[in-house]
Amino acid sequence: MEQRNSYSILCFILISFGVALVSAQQQCMNTGTFRLNSLYDANRRLILSSLPSSVMAQDRFFFQGSTGQEPNRVYARAMCIPGSTSDDCSDCIKTASNGLIQSCPNQTRAFAWRGEPTLCHVRYSNTSFSDVSSELNPNNVFNNNVFNNTGDINTNLTEFAAKWENLTAHLIVAASTENSTPSSSSNYYKADAVALTPFQNIYALMQCTPDSSSLTHDCENCLKQNVADYQSCCRQTQGGVIMRASCFFRWDLKPFSKAFGNITVASPPPLLQPGKRFNGIVAILVPIVVVAFIIIIILVLTARRSAVLCWRRKPYEELDFDQCESGISTVDSLQFELKTLEAATDKFAMSNKLGQGGFGEVFKGMLPNGTEVAVKRLSKASEQGAPEFKNEVVVVAKLHHRNLVRLLGFCLEGKEKILVFEFVHNKSLDYFLFDPKKQGQLDWTKRYNIIGGITRGVLYLHQDSQLTIIHRDLKASNILLDVDMNPKIADFGMARIFGMDQSGANTKRIVGTRGYMPPEYVMHGRFSTKSDVYSFGVLVLEIISGRNNRFVHQSDTTIENLVTHAWRLWRNGSPLELVDPTISEKCQTKEVTRCIHIALLCVQHDPTDRPKLSTINMMLTHNSLHLPDPRQPGFFYPNRRNQELDGLESSQSTNRVSSQTINDVTVTDLDPR
Repeated sequence: MEQRNSYSILCFILISFGVALVSAQQQCMNTGTFRLNSLYDANRRLILSSLPSSVMAQDRFFFQGSTGQEPNRVYARAMCIPGSTSDDCSDCIKTASNGLIQSCPNQTRAFAWRGEPTLCHVRYSNTSFSDVSSELNPNNVFNNNVFNNTGDINTNLTEFAAKWENLTAHLIVAASTENSTPSSSSNYYKADAVALTPFQNIYALMQCTPDSSSLTHDCENCLKQNVADYQSCCRQTQGGVIMRASCFFRWDLKPFSKAFGNITVASPPPLLQPGKRFNGIVAILVPIVVVAFIIIIILVLTARRSAVLCWRRKPYEELDFDQCESGISTVDSLQFELKTLEAATDKFAMSNKLGQGGFGEVFKGMLPNGTEVAVKRLSKASEQGAPEFKNEVVVVAKLHHRNLVRLLGFCLEGKEKILVFEFVHNKSLDYFLFDPKKQGQLDWTKRYNIIGGITRGVLYLHQDSQLTIIHRDLKASNILLDVDMNPKIADFGMARIFGMDQSGANTKRIVGTRGYMPPEYVMHGRFSTKSDVYSFGVLVLEIISGRNNRFVHQSDTTIENLVTHAWRLWRNGSPLELVDPTISEKCQTKEVTRCIHIALLCVQHDPTDRPKLSTINMMLTHNSLHLPDPRQPGFFYPNRRNQELDGLESSQSTNRVSSQTINDVTVTDLDPR
């Protein structure tokens, strides 16, 4: 009774004062405060301002990340419902973020939901969003009387209550069930409507954040609490909203979101009225439903265990598609017949050859529907061909990002192992970057955009895809350029797949390309996402200088590779001497200097000193973000001419690494996020 009275008082206060919709959708969480204009405040404004662009870069319109270092680190997330247009989603998130800054000027935690014309969610905190089950408080409850003066329900209350409760119960089940499937494109929400009268419908929408756990029923419990709280507060009021940090519920007697645009209102399901007949039906149906549910759970768990056991192998054991059907069955629909690809490439004619890779040849082809493709035909003589092929199919088929080359299909017939990719018109980055006659086609604007695109692509691999993926062979020849010179990362034959709780591993088989591999990998076989960060740093130095990393600069006292040369220029206060002469007169010197600074942070000797890709992305997109001073890079031996060269060549051990990409591939734990 006391709780119900508190909700009634809350509704009365909201109605009496006529709180505006925008402010009501912000919730400042009273868990602590910070000083205005402090480092935490700057980090909060920084990450909130970046959310619209960060969400737009994701296929499912959901982003979660952080910026800064403890104790001033700020975590944030944002999302929109599926079907939102890019403009609506971006505007919604921007408005919600600005509203949080205005409504919660110095609170360390806050969240917001906005509902028109699209639904979006923004939240920030000084701690990670790790325990959704404990986030049932605080909440916001308000009804349409606050905004529209719509009044109470003016139809049969008994009939309305039954239909309303049926609809909300259905939505809770649908939303929480979808939430238990991480691969679902529904983004953890459900919108539906039911006919109240021949002329009036009940519209309702529910959504949970993707970090809700199906094991602890986070989404279901949160939505149930929303419905219960609204009933306690405003049962007879027409329309309303209740929101928590991890879930949202809104209903009305008119459509209030674009989410209802494709929904056909059907007759409501039979109402659950008490009585002997109903009890008899329940007595029959409940055991059937329970048994069916148990069978489904057993089948799902058995399939998942089989898949997990398949992938949780010894670190260097090859995949076997016969035992690991989950790896290949997900892309069975993409399989091409050999005769189709032979026709597309004129039987792999030399006139259609685009290049020669570490594991075979690449040909240009034309499918029967007119689609241009790149056909990667693995060498039949290569012992590593089969595992490389399997690895690349399994990895690339699961990736969808504008800065990654898209896999269109594959062919596995006899000894033929063929991959079919989208055709990228402008060849690879090294084709332009290291050719004196073509370097001029890449002005600074194009190079800066290429750096940004590579950043977003690797960030997706490390953090935002369903799998944590370490590429292990980032280099200029594996960056393809489309017709607009936008970069697309290619060649995932050496990638390693990890679950969310993994960040690296050890190996006795060193794979990669000379000059791009970090010292801890070359010397000790340790690799992690920070290995890709090192390769990225080398790649950025190449893009800025127009020089291959095998470039050697000889002075009176030392022999320098590209990394150590850049480091010496930075220490001497003349970093712009590194810039490619073809662009040096027309480049933005501040942007170039900042990119050199970021690259040197990436190639630091200690992996823990290198920034994450999420931080690098922030550094590139927010010039106001302070950059720490870089430390000494890997393979750096000052004033020791011979050892400097030894350091450069240490990645070329004849037994472990050659000047070409080594064809050793391993795949480990596949654990979808």
